[in-house]
Amino acid sequence: MLKNVLQFAHHLLEETISPGDLAIDATCGNGNDTLVLAKLAGAQGKVLAFDIQKQAIASTRERLEASEYTNVTLIQDSHALVDHYLEDNEEISAAIFNLGYLPKSDKQIITTSNSTIPAVEKLLARLKKKGLIILVVYHGHEGGKEEKTALLEYVTELDQKKYHVLKYDFINQINNPPFVLAIEKK
Repeated sequence: MLKNVLQFAHHLLEETISPGDLAIDATCGNGNDTLVLAKLAGAQGKVLAFDIQKQAIASTRERLEASEYTNVTLIQDSHALVDHYLEDNEEISAAIFNLGYLPKSDKQIITTSNSTIPAVEKLLARLKKKGLIILVVYHGHEGGKEEKTALLEYVTELDQKKYHVLKYDFINQINNPPFVLAIEKK
């Protein structure tokens, strides 16, 4: 009955995104979250999907071509530059990050707090009321602990008058299980 971290993250997206909304996949990876966002935003909505790796963009493009969704723009760039791809005063309903490394690829290429926290800050500035930023934090790899620690420090300091911050994790699993951080704008 309990949802795993990805199921829980997708459930939160389903509760947040309406047809016609703008959503961000900050780490498109293999395109799984991108497809979820594209479905939820619908034909009238828009999804911006970021990744720094050509392999991730190609994999996501293949998945999109095999689907009916045409509302996604793929961007091979850092999510820290998200504001460069948004129109003036454009608001987002939701964003999702899957932190760590791209599965079945070079494990030396990882997300870091140096790009993730600036990306979150820029997205918070554009987040609609009742909008949501979801971070699925994979931290069992080299460099993962540093990003996890920095993110937890950052979200803990967010003003409780402006944001709700949730941490969803399983406390009895071994091997550094991933967890979800969800930031909702009040």
